[in-house]
Amino acid sequence: MPEPLLLSWDDLDHLVAKLADEVGRDHDLVLAITRGGLVPAGMLAYRLDLREILVAGVEFYRAEGGTHPEPLVLHFPDATLLAGKRILVVDEVWETGETMTEVVARVCAAGGTPVSAVLHFKPGRSRVSGRPDHHAATIEGWVTYPYKAGG
Repeated sequence: MPEPLLLSWDDLDHLVAKLADEVGRDHDLVLAITRGGLVPAGMLAYRLDLREILVAGVEFYRAEGGTHPEPLVLHFPDATLLAGKRILVVDEVWETGETMTEVVARVCAAGGTPVSAVLHFKPGRSRVSGRPDHHAATIEGWVTYPYKAGG
């Protein structure tokens, strides 16, 4: 089992900068996946000069451990906010890939054009076909982000 990685705020800033360079500026808005994607989405929005940030409330990992059978979408932006837009969908990590896959499918169903972006991609743990459109780093072990360190 790989050693857990504890990221500093500087590490996070470096990853977001790398991701911003990779995703480019061809997006109309950012869709943050809660909770882990909120901070990276905000940081990316600043770097990409995007002022519109929407939120998809999704729960997959249960507080008591394990996952739900499928991601639970608790709230999602109205289709009128997504239709015809180029949407940068942001989460902190693609572990199983199920959360991002669900959100991307909903963006498509609403008439938007999604582009997925995560800080960390864990290809050995993914349970879906495909991969994120963009990721800053590949890792297999556990990552603790600075905004989660106290939790």
